[in-house]
Amino acid sequence: MTVYTVGTFDLLHIGHLDLLEHCRTLGDKFVVGVASDEVVASYKRDVPVIPLAERMRMLKALKCVDHVVSYDKLEYVTQCKAVDADIFVIGEDWGDKPHNIAVEKYLKSKGATIVQVSYSPQTSSTKIKQNVIAQIHKM
Repeated sequence: MTVYTVGTFDLLHIGHLDLLEHCRTLGDKFVVGVASDEVVASYKRDVPVIPLAERMRMLKALKCVDHVVSYDKLEYVTQCKAVDADIFVIGEDWGDKPHNIAVEKYLKSKGATIVQVSYSPQTSSTKIKQNVIAQIHKM
């Protein structure tokens, strides 16, 4: 069973690690899709601090991750097909955007499973960025 999840994975932190290690337990092969800066800019105000190639390299170095791919469009069906995903892991803020509905429809048609997970209450890349900015303002 191939598990696939997607994200930005900027400023890799313990919440990311918890998610990735959990995904690893769900199947035999674990693939991580990493959003390009252009994709992130299409739905977030701030683009990643860490360049795509470096984010991918850090993820590849983790023993819980088998393979890392990037995606350049905000759509998930193409990569789910490419990696032959049996389980697609998503975050709690998934929502009903057209690209989300399209992949849900595709996955249902092939009998795949969607697993929704909660984000780590401990930290997030956004919190880390806010903390850095607050520290700079204290100087």
